[in-house]
Amino acid sequence: MRADAARKREQVVAAAIDELHDLAKAARKGETVRLSLDQIAARAGVGIATLYRHFPTKEALLEAVYRQELTRLCDAAPKLAQTGPADAALLAWMTSYLDFIDSKRAMGDSLRAMIASGAIIQAETRRRVAGAISHFLEAGAASGVLRPDVPADDVVAAMVGGVLAAAPDQHREQAERLLALLVNGLRP
Repeated sequence: MRADAARKREQVVAAAIDELHDLAKAARKGETVRLSLDQIAARAGVGIATLYRHFPTKEALLEAVYRQELTRLCDAAPKLAQTGPADAALLAWMTSYLDFIDSKRAMGDSLRAMIASGAIIQAETRRRVAGAISHFLEAGAASGVLRPDVPADDVVAAMVGGVLAAAPDQHREQAERLLALLVNGLRP
């Protein structure tokens, strides 16, 4: 891919990420949201034909967004786990995970279709998230601020469960409280 084409592709993905984050904020305020490829193209400073040249379907674009955001989230864990107390760092990372989840809600049916088609494999996502969490658990066990006997997979299950169980009318606030409760339970 030529450098200018790669740059435009990156611009489109970045614009889609920004658009999804804005839609997530609007949805938290109770506004009705709809993802628009025209809006993403305009935000990226490219024509709609350029967007479709790189991403022939909305799902192709959203898959690229999903993968890039998951990578960013998981790649941040090792460094963040070493920045301070592991329990506080884990809670900060979990807040970033909530941002990731919130922006994916705007994908709606497209995300469900990608999962159903196998383009996004939930087990792979879960494995990567557990790998990220293991950095915090290891650092916390070494420093004595987190229990050494909790598997990362259990933390993922509890974290996802809390996010899914949060009441729709207070989703973000309740999810944050549930994650804080989870981290508190990980302390010795």
